[in-house]
Amino acid sequence: MDLNEYLKLVISDYTLRTITLGTAILGTVTGMLGSFAVLRKQSLLGDAISHAALPGIAIAFLITGVKDSNVLLLGALISGLIGTFWIRNIITKTHLKSDTALGLILSLFFGFGMLLLTFIQKQPNANQAGLDNYLFGQASTLLESDVWLMTIVTSICLLIILVFWKEFKILLFDADYTKTLGFNTKIIDILITSFIVIAIVLGLQSVGVILMSAMLLAPAAAARQWTNSLSNMVILSAIFGATSGVIGTAVSASQNNLSTGPVIVIVASIFVLFSFVFSPKRGLIFKRIRFIKNRRNLKLQKTLAFMHDIAKTHKDISHPHTVKILNNFQGYTRSSLKKLVDKNYVVLHNKNMWSLTDEGFHTAANLYNQLKNNNE
Repeated sequence: MDLNEYLKLVISDYTLRTITLGTAILGTVTGMLGSFAVLRKQSLLGDAISHAALPGIAIAFLITGVKDSNVLLLGALISGLIGTFWIRNIITKTHLKSDTALGLILSLFFGFGMLLLTFIQKQPNANQAGLDNYLFGQASTLLESDVWLMTIVTSICLLIILVFWKEFKILLFDADYTKTLGFNTKIIDILITSFIVIAIVLGLQSVGVILMSAMLLAPAAAARQWTNSLSNMVILSAIFGATSGVIGTAVSASQNNLSTGPVIVIVASIFVLFSFVFSPKRGLIFKRIRFIKNRRNLKLQKTLAFMHDIAKTHKDISHPHTVKILNNFQGYTRSSLKKLVDKNYVVLHNKNMWSLTDEGFHTAANLYNQLKNNNE
């Protein structure tokens, strides 16, 4: 199936169109909010919230006896919010750190949720079948109403981010300064966290409890490698999330027996891997290139300093010296000598004699003074 055929199928097929739009919107909202979770160093928060939502799904089913997605997600939302505020209370009212609190709530709620699911599965009721799909997600169950709900939530989330952009930005980078300005940091923090919970709950149906944290963090982690600007990071993260949703849906639709949620997470992880390797500022390849370049520049400076020590022993700095004398210096190479010549720091005479130019001598003297000042 080529791209044109797939696009025609997306337009004509209700199910595929709904899933594609739903996962794209989900990727957008989780990408935006994931940027704040990553920058606040709350990477485990998404994992804890998604797992904390599981008992809410089970309890909502036990109370109502129906598998209506809106009812189940409402139960997940309530359970996720309870878990989130328990985490906040543990951190603020005890000496436990955030990672410990997150781990406790994650394991407690998930264990309780699995216990309830096991209990439900053993009940003589045909309606309980399919609840375990919320563990890994089943995007094929998305309806047009679900997409509209995602759209509304994403629009509200975007509006809130724009309205409180300054407050969010200050809180992220300097919470103490935010308090001195008179802002209520607790309310701002609760606002961000609540929207993260809502975004995670919306994704449970498509991606599932276990994988939802990756959907929240992977686009943001990839975007962080490309920029130092918060606004650019939020935009890039939303783009990466939406693209992961669309590509993951396309791959899943084109192959048999491939669940959409895991494929979306894999695509998002590929974005992270690509960003870790190829981003110009933080990518491993460009870091290695900069390291090699800096090491070569250091060798070049050391060679120039060595030549300066030799040249200053003569009244005339243009006095020629044999190239063989440079062989005694460990950092010397033929390529470094050629680069010094190209920079007009050194002049070669008959390929076996060298002398410093005025520019090379003064440059070496400045390097020597800088090194001396740094050592002092």
